[in-house]
Amino acid sequence: MLLLSIETSCDETAAAVVRDGRKMLSSVVSSQIAIHAEYGGVVPEIASRKHLEMITPVITQALADADTDLSALEGIAVTRGPGLLGALLVGLSTAKAIAAALGIPFVGVHHIEGHILAAFLEQAVEFPFLALVVSGGHTHIYRVDGFGHYQTLGRTRDDAAGEAFDKSAKIMGLEYPGGAMIDNLARQGDGKAVRLPRPLINDNSLNFSFSGLKTAMLQYVSKNRDSVHGQHLHDLCASFQQAVCDVLVAKTEAALMQTGLKRLVVAGGVACNSGLRLHMGQLAGRLGVQLHIPGPALCGDNAAMLAVPGNFYLENGMASEQCLDATATWDMDKVGRGSL
Repeated sequence: MLLLSIETSCDETAAAVVRDGRKMLSSVVSSQIAIHAEYGGVVPEIASRKHLEMITPVITQALADADTDLSALEGIAVTRGPGLLGALLVGLSTAKAIAAALGIPFVGVHHIEGHILAAFLEQAVEFPFLALVVSGGHTHIYRVDGFGHYQTLGRTRDDAAGEAFDKSAKIMGLEYPGGAMIDNLARQGDGKAVRLPRPLINDNSLNFSFSGLKTAMLQYVSKNRDSVHGQHLHDLCASFQQAVCDVLVAKTEAALMQTGLKRLVVAGGVACNSGLRLHMGQLAGRLGVQLHIPGPALCGDNAAMLAVPGNFYLENGMASEQCLDATATWDMDKVGRGSL
């Protein structure tokens, strides 16, 4: 099928054209980072208004880049949730309108399901596999047995890893979004220079907690604010990044050992982090596990990733109804025919 996919869950307005859920013909992402930087984080109402402004130009550009038009489309995949409700409604309403006007089916897709399956746009991944999803709002470990078959093995009890990155960057006085800035500064730092906690790293669960690490950063910077610059800033960034990576690697290794799975997908915006990619590569090599991490463009929020599950659902007669509503929260364990 030739699908148009639409993503508006947070602060990126994105559209893509994908054939057969595998061949990406175009992918357009309009970012709102510059707009929200003034506020140090995403402002939901501003995000929704910007989506309304950009949704038509982004879709038009995606169709043009794919050298096609609306008449050639056979279906639409769109983010139903989770995310900012107002932002989600912009994309979902647009998808419904286009589908109704063209007389083609559409399907509402779980945002995290798209992240997990984004790797399929680069190479085939055999089921079952373990997935670590790390982003600003999610830090989860899933067992993936097939399309629509997800089991949550572990999740964060408080802050997600990406949220901890951005909040810690703000504590250090870095500009928003801070995750990428920490990664860049950490390249010239010593990850062992500052002693920071690794929350829950030794407990028996596969759950995460990053609020304690964030608090430790706040306390450290408050006591050493005059010296957090130059090489010390590089070392602090490297130490923070190392602490997060140590926890993520330890939990992922435990999950691989418990499940016996030999394939691992790492996805989400934090999967762009150079330190995490390095450490996950080392883990996979040590355990003899096949590792799949999408390229940076497919790790961040994008629309092309939605076409992978979207194509499967539509080809198997699992289209959504026009009455489908957006949802700010959505348990991945409940994804499937009954939730579309």
